[in-house]
Parts: sequence; structure tokens; C-alpha cells
Amino acid sequence: MPLTILLPMVIVGIAGIVLLLHVFGLSRAARLENEASARAAWLREFPDEVPERVIICRSGSAALVQLTAGFGVVWPMGADTTARHLTGARVSRTGGGVAIDLPDYTAPRIHLALDPQETADWSRLIEGST
Repeated sequence: MPLTILLPMVIVGIAGIVLLLHVFGLSRAARLENEASARAAWLREFPDEVPERVIICRSGSAALVQLTAGFGVVWPMGADTTARHLTGARVSRTGGGVAIDLPDYTAPRIHLALDPQETADWSRLIEGST
């Protein structure tokens, strides 16, 4: 097949797939609607570590999970969620929340959008546990 036909077909095909995903709502970022959804997201990553307490931020974009041995965090990564332990984490406040530096090459830095009160509370909790 000539490149002049193949290239437009590929471009239109990819654009069509992107459009369909967006129209059907499959391009939205995941949200943590309630404690049960945050708990389930944590347990998908770490099934043997049951959270003692879950604190969801007001925007539903992250959850702080209290465990027997410290804290963890759950946040959306595209249409799914991911979670990490906060052992050895360093927290710095940013203009719109916190930045968490982890000793984990798979997620070395996490930016969480939090309101000012949540920023203060989460920073205090995380810094107190590491």
C-alpha cells in the first residue's frame, strides 16, 4: 500500500480511537470517591496490608492511608490508581499542595494537589511517621 494512503489511514484511525475513548468517558482521571474506593485501591497494590485509617483529600485526587507501620498514599495515575508506602519519604510544601520525594525509582516524586489545611495536616502526619 502506498505511503500516501497508509499514513492518513493510521492518523485518522488513532484520532478516531482517541475521540471514542474521550466520548465514552474513558479518558477521565480516576477519583477516590469515598473511603471504600481508596481502601480498595490500596488493597489492589498491597493486599496483605489492611489500612487502619484512610484520609481522602477534599478533591478526591489522593488518599493518605495509615498502616500499622506508618503511612502510605494512593493517587490516580490516569484512569487507574496507584499506591506507595511513605517510608523514608521527604515532604515539601508547594503552592498547591505537597511534593513527596520517595526512595522509589518507580515513583520518585509525587505531586498532590491539596488545600492549605490539608497541606499542613498531611505534611505533619507524613513527616511524623518517617
